[in-house]
Amino acid sequence: MSGITEKDCIVGLVTYNNGDDLERTLQKFPPDFPFAVVVHVDGSTDGSDACLERYSYPVLRTNPNRGVGKAIKNCIEYARQQGFQAVAIIPGNNKNHPEEISRLFAPILDGKADYVQGSRYLSGMDADNRREHTPLFRLVMVKVHALMFSVMTGKRCTDALDGFRAYRTDIFDDPNINMHQEWLDTYEFETYLHYKVLKSKKWRFTEVATSKMYPEDKKTVLNLKGRKYSHIRPFIDWWRILRPLLYLIFGLRK
Repeated sequence: MSGITEKDCIVGLVTYNNGDDLERTLQKFPPDFPFAVVVHVDGSTDGSDACLERYSYPVLRTNPNRGVGKAIKNCIEYARQQGFQAVAIIPGNNKNHPEEISRLFAPILDGKADYVQGSRYLSGMDADNRREHTPLFRLVMVKVHALMFSVMTGKRCTDALDGFRAYRTDIFDDPNINMHQEWLDTYEFETYLHYKVLKSKKWRFTEVATSKMYPEDKKTVLNLKGRKYSHIRPFIDWWRILRPLLYLIFGLRK
């Protein structure tokens, strides 16, 4: 056992202009949810965060929008300051299921892992539901991206793009992991941390089967009036997701 208990764990829910999906996510937290929760609003301008007045969760804010990396880092810092030993991250976009957060924390609580990645491709859940309505492009790119990580780190990955994950907070005491770099404030941070942990001989990594649900009426080239399902911009943010790998491999950044 790790010595970490449920009381030592906190969930960081990060949100930016998630519309009604933020409250839909909050409504899915069960009444007997065993973990503490903090919500981070990253400069939302759509009024979606008004619903937080109906909940008792502490709220962190950046204004204007700084990026998902900064939001996650702020959740980690809050967890450390409040004495929590493990933190899980869930986006406020209603794509992940709060009742599955226990699956993320389980390997940490059992002393078997320090960093846990949720995977929509790992076996262990209902295959019909765990990738519901996922765009074909996303399904393909998740596999390609995971294969790239597997080759570069020598550790098997099936999903390195889902922002549904958990980690021990003492990872960030490691001098080889510097989360405070400003260039990690947007989509870079998650790639950076994933690579750093998987390449480390100190930290234990595992994946657990989780699900990810996209809206059925999502916006696509064939359905331009559908619901927007992502803030990721083609090319600009794809580069932000990938560049930490190049920077770290060639020693351009630490």
